[in-house]
Amino acid sequence: MKQFLTFVRKEFYHVFRDSKTMLMLFGLPIAQITLFGFALTNEIKDSKIVICDYAKDEASQQITYKLAASNNFSIEESLLSHQQIEEAFKAGKIKLAVVFPVNFTYDLLHLNTAQVQLIADAADPNTGSTLTTYATSIIRDYQQDVLQSKSLPLSITTEIRMLYNPELKGVTNFVPGVMALVLMLVCVLMTSVSIVKEKEMGTMEVLLVSPFNPFLVILSKAVPYFALSLINLSVILLLSVFLLDMPINGSVVLLFAESSLLIVTSLALGLLISNSTASQQTAMLLSLMGLLVPTMLFTGFMFPLENMPMPLQVIANLVPAKWYYIIVKSIMIKGLGFSSIWKETLILVGMTTFLLVVSFKKFKIRLG
Repeated sequence: MKQFLTFVRKEFYHVFRDSKTMLMLFGLPIAQITLFGFALTNEIKDSKIVICDYAKDEASQQITYKLAASNNFSIEESLLSHQQIEEAFKAGKIKLAVVFPVNFTYDLLHLNTAQVQLIADAADPNTGSTLTTYATSIIRDYQQDVLQSKSLPLSITTEIRMLYNPELKGVTNFVPGVMALVLMLVCVLMTSVSIVKEKEMGTMEVLLVSPFNPFLVILSKAVPYFALSLINLSVILLLSVFLLDMPINGSVVLLFAESSLLIVTSLALGLLISNSTASQQTAMLLSLMGLLVPTMLFTGFMFPLENMPMPLQVIANLVPAKWYYIIVKSIMIKGLGFSSIWKETLILVGMTTFLLVVSFKKFKIRLG
């Protein structure tokens, strides 16, 4: 028994003296609890909406004030036409539009019925349905307030219009997210192990003393995974279209070009991890644990980014999959062209350039 306790004490010493093990045991759970505590919620806060008020009367203004007072909405501006609303949706600036028709108060008080139109971005069906439910509830609260002071029953009906995904199919939100997740994880994981494997097997020394340019060694590691990732992307798209009935309303060529950009970004990140680690286990740990949770949380396809505190929203901007997710939804669901996604594309190009430069600089042409 004494020997057993001695071995137990020895193992405790090993754990306490290993900073990496301590970080895995205590740091990772704390980080996950903190992140999931903020992100895992069905409530949507501060979602950007616009008001299109053709009436500009007492009732429409009071409902607008109630919407503005809710912490679920953040009113961006007041628009004057449906065309402006459509442009705002295409630019991704808003999630919901509330439209009051002409003579809204007159219809409510004299005809005892009035109508409000709610236009939601159903490219994310869960968010679209939730926001229309929030707005309808606020409008009903106003209706109840008015009923208390009137002898005749009044009714405010809401006409709901779902843009881009009127059937509210979940696949329109699921497929772009899976595409981003798969391409990121597979490309980074496979590439990060490649150079480390050569180091562990001792074949890297042979490559470095050969006439072959060391920088071409890095590129030769990336090319096969680039080609395989394009095949992987093609399979995902074929299954999405023919099995899941997912539409591709935009350019397929543009979709493949943007996907190729994310693949290059992921390969560059994988090469950076590979050049910075000394073992395959470490490279795999960084690739899986370091990217799986951020990609799932900060892309936006599982949990709305609007739910998160501002510091986490800033961190989300550093995740390449977030920008790719926006691009894919704009092309596949909204049918938009390059003019609508050039900003996100430019951000991915900047990330790719930075990762490639750092990866090449960290690549050691001499093993020591």
